[in-house]
Amino acid sequence: MGIQQILFLVLAVISVITALGVVLSKSPVSSVLCLILTFFTIAGHYILLNAQFLAVVHIIVYAGAIMVLFLFVIMFMNLNTEGEPHKRNWLKYAGAISGGALLVVLVAAIHDTTMPNLQAVPTDVGLIENLGKILFSTYVAPFEISSILFLSAMVGAVVVGKK
Repeated sequence: MGIQQILFLVLAVISVITALGVVLSKSPVSSVLCLILTFFTIAGHYILLNAQFLAVVHIIVYAGAIMVLFLFVIMFMNLNTEGEPHKRNWLKYAGAISGGALLVVLVAAIHDTTMPNLQAVPTDVGLIENLGKILFSTYVAPFEISSILFLSAMVGAVVVGKK
């Protein structure tokens, strides 16, 4: 067993434990913190797949921006348990049955899969240099069109924000 497979297994175990912490946690704040740890372990999987750019973007966008926003929203909300309506038992049973059905589908989907040979993967697949070459040669027109779209969205946000 190579070092990459050991790292994969360690990251997978941590990812599953923190994902279960998201679902099973009673406190919304600790649930969000577990989700941030899950995002970091997923970024570790991206690094193992030699997709460094995707890992960095994943950390910046998800763990950095969106999860901080979730944390602030949860902290500003009034989450008292007295005002929360009591859930009916049949809703809990329906959730458990649908979750079990999803688990059966996932187990059936990965039943015949095998672990890929990570040593056979080329080492320059996910590098930023290759992404830049393809982005500014083959896809330069869609890249520029999307930049104009983002610029117009920013101008629209400023105009709406000023009113």
